[in-house]
Amino acid sequence: MNSRLKLLFISLSLVPCLAPRATNAREPQTEVQQVLQTTQAWDGATYKGYPTGQPQVTVLRIKIPPHTALHWHYHPVISAAYVVSGELTVEKQGTNEKITVHEGQALTETVDTIHRGFTTDQPVELIVFYAGEAGVPITVDKEKATANAHE
Repeated sequence: MNSRLKLLFISLSLVPCLAPRATNAREPQTEVQQVLQTTQAWDGATYKGYPTGQPQVTVLRIKIPPHTALHWHYHPVISAAYVVSGELTVEKQGTNEKITVHEGQALTETVDTIHRGFTTDQPVELIVFYAGEAGVPITVDKEKATANAHE
């Protein structure tokens, strides 16, 4: 066999290896949907940067009952929440700024800005992702921080 024919034969024999595998019609397919990508919090404030210490990622599942207002608090680290079910309104203290996020939506939290979330007639379930630093709290309760400052 000449060298051209041998090369053609080898090339054709590789086609089944490179072609995508046929899948069973009943086999579920992986689906990827980007829910959110941003460089800023929901209020438009641009994120400044990540901590310089040991990075620490925290993921929380949070369930908030109906007709509940969370304590005023702030986050010293970047975080984002995905609403699994329900509807949550987030408001900044001392301003009229607020946003309502619904099931299937995501929200990027503010950093070092006092705010709270509240629910209406239905409970809310969130998955919250925090990109922080080991030893740094992910949430600081405003009332506790104020009380500790006066001790």
